[in-house]
Amino acid sequence: MWVADNWKDYEIIDCSKGEKLERWGTYLLIRPDPQVIWDTPRSVREWKQRNGHYHRSQKGGGEWEFFQLPEQWQIHYRNLTFNLKPFSFKHTGLFPEQAANWDWVSDKIRHAGRKVKVLNLFAYTGGATLAAAAAGASVTHVDASKGMVAWAKENAASSGLSDKPVRWLVDDCVKFVEREIRRGNHYDGIIMDPPSYGRGPKGEIWKIEDAIHPLIRLCANLLSDSPLFFLVNSYTTGLAPSVLTYMLGVELERYQGTVTSQEIGLPVSSTGLCLPCGASARWER
Repeated sequence: MWVADNWKDYEIIDCSKGEKLERWGTYLLIRPDPQVIWDTPRSVREWKQRNGHYHRSQKGGGEWEFFQLPEQWQIHYRNLTFNLKPFSFKHTGLFPEQAANWDWVSDKIRHAGRKVKVLNLFAYTGGATLAAAAAGASVTHVDASKGMVAWAKENAASSGLSDKPVRWLVDDCVKFVEREIRRGNHYDGIIMDPPSYGRGPKGEIWKIEDAIHPLIRLCANLLSDSPLFFLVNSYTTGLAPSVLTYMLGVELERYQGTVTSQEIGLPVSSTGLCLPCGASARWER
């Protein structure tokens, strides 16, 4: 497992009975997590000191309950700053486990010894975009949600990265890639963090099981002659890390790189164990 264990402003304190207790800066949140199937005693006192609790509904969805939680606050990771706010379906605007991949991408860019162009698809609020830009890359950031792209720009400004070469685009990721191929554009690194299910700006349906392999195949046509990396994330339990490895290995075979894949996770302070949070596959030259 690749573990995001360099956080100072975030931690999972405990997890039990389908929920995890997290510290986001100075605030404590309880959120549901489908991986937490164990029923262990909630002996950690912070369970009773929560500032926000997302309650799942039996009918799907759910709602937040707040206890002295501001509408927005910030946390930091290394030299990056993220603006957080609880919104629909338990989210806060950040997936902390992805810090393990931010560090890997940053390292690849810093040691490239040349200018690096990165494409970040399904780029959400910009964690990977900011990490790549801070490491010296020029980044094309693409997400179908106008609100998420605006949020990513806010994070860039808060991180002092507004002057970095980042293209912020609201677009359907597949259609954007198809146009980039026709335009003859190429990238040294590609990052994709697709949802399990989603809709594009015009209602296009995305299901990862059906769409991920065709998109990887398309994106392979966007790589430069000497690509640095290709990163794919999945939060779908049916897609094992080895499946991601196979897809990247097949489609990028001509570039003679190596693929490794693992679960990604976060340490749990009260137990010393790690909570799995999805899977990633990394191709590198």
